Amino acid sequence: MSASTRRSVLRAGAAAAVAAPAAAYAAPRAHAAPRPAAEAAADGAFGPVTVRPDDPRYASLRLRGYNHRHASHPSRIRLVGTTADVVRAVADALRTGRRVAVRSGGHCFEDFVDRPDTDVIIDMSGMRDVGYDPARGAFVVEAGTTLAEAYRRLFLGWGVTVPGGTCTGVGAGGHVAGGGYGALCRLYGLTVDHLYAVEVVVVDRSGRARSVVATREPSDPHRDLWWAHTGGGGGSFGVVTRYWFRSPGASRDAGPGDLLPRPPATVLTYSLTWNWADLDEDAFGTLMRNYGRWGERNSAPGTPAAALYGEFAMTPSPSGPLGIAGQIAADDTAARRLLDDLQGALTRGRGVPQPERQAATLPWLTATLKNSGADATPFDARMKIKSGYRRRGFCADQLTTLYRGLTDPAYDNPFGSVFVNTYGGQVNAVSPGATAMPHRDSVFLVGFLNGWLDEAEDERQLTWMRELYGKVYARSGGVPAGADDSGTFINYPDNDLADPAHNTSGTPWHTLYFGEDGYARLQRAKERWDPRNVFHHGLSVRPLT
Repeated sequence: MSASTRRSVLRAGAAAAVAAPAAAYAAPRAHAAPRPAAEAAADGAFGPVTVRPDDPRYASLRLRGYNHRHASHPSRIRLVGTTADVVRAVADALRTGRRVAVRSGGHCFEDFVDRPDTDVIIDMSGMRDVGYDPARGAFVVEAGTTLAEAYRRLFLGWGVTVPGGTCTGVGAGGHVAGGGYGALCRLYGLTVDHLYAVEVVVVDRSGRARSVVATREPSDPHRDLWWAHTGGGGGSFGVVTRYWFRSPGASRDAGPGDLLPRPPATVLTYSLTWNWADLDEDAFGTLMRNYGRWGERNSAPGTPAAALYGEFAMTPSPSGPLGIAGQIAADDTAARRLLDDLQGALTRGRGVPQPERQAATLPWLTATLKNSGADATPFDARMKIKSGYRRRGFCADQLTTLYRGLTDPAYDNPFGSVFVNTYGGQVNAVSPGATAMPHRDSVFLVGFLNGWLDEAEDERQLTWMRELYGKVYARSGGVPAGADDSGTFINYPDNDLADPAHNTSGTPWHTLYFGEDGYARLQRAKERWDPRNVFHHGLSVRPLT
């Protein structure tokens, strides 16, 4: 199993424990409005279901989050099937004074859902509908839908897609709210760049729960709520129940097949792999400098190389692999030429051997879903992640730190990785303030991911990652706050950024995630839509008052 595949397995989560039967997607259909509760039992709609600790379903639902470093013991888990179910679940929690948290795909790396004071979990896995909504001229995706199901339904039904993540077990609820990126983002931008509307169950100042639909229309009085869900992260404003997607510039009167990007018929999947044993420190530095220069040259909007997406993963194991894997969304001739150019760029200079190369042309949907069966982690997996956006490649002292940290014989963990993913392209064609995702000038997204099974390993594994990350960003206070950095990714949440013991940069965690101006806008939205701070966690947007 390659380092990239191991990382994909760790990043993906267990499939939903309880799921609504999927509606047939062979025939496109219009999306129906949420059914009143009185109709739900009559037409067989999923939920609502309340599961308490004495219920045999409780253990499966309580442990559905895939990072078992965090745990909760809620007094009840509410499985919902409609927006009305969510409104009632939130109202019931408020009436009884219980802290409520929301779970969509269950892929959060931090304790936003699973923490000791969580008393009610609203489980969205029963809301998984995908369809075309003619009333809004947009495609609707419910929050509990996995990316795999969204891709499958949109493509087979209408020949379109949204540029979302490569770990297809992730739920739409949190993925979209945090920005959403993946293999097509360099061609088509982020998931939120195509977000037209969002439905959210919010709580007003009087304590009343209600649903609100907010759109990107300039005349919409709720537009600030839409904007907050274009990169502001989940768990800050309310419970997202549904998203609507229509690309900017697409007419609502166009046919459904013209409302979102059409993926290519085929893509070239590829991997270029080296072994640590074949690279000394100088050769590693040359390889990674070459990769940095390639990214700097090939990440402008509209460049032909934007069709190439890659994840350069480095396993912390002296005997393990490192290399880049991904897909190229172009015709086979052009795709193989781009791969040849990448390989030539990476191996330029002395000491870098030719990699083991694999490449195969696959139908787009097959390539996109090929790891869906691996979207599960060991039941007791424990994890930690950190991230950083880069405007250019790593400098010499950072590469030295990475090489020595990743090849330290005292540390060997095949379930860890430092990855450097291609970014930019069409992502950088959008102005920073157009969405709540401000990182619009980066060419790489860097991640530090670690996984392990034994609780006794917690201190050792966390210490290794914190020390490596802190040393890589030593010049900017242990976090990505330097001139070559552009902050961090909220969907790779890291509570350490809010801890002055780990962040000595003087740059607050919320500026790293949202930018200074962006966070101020998010706070104003928080004050309006969640003034009682009902929805909160360690890195949630704080109210102004």
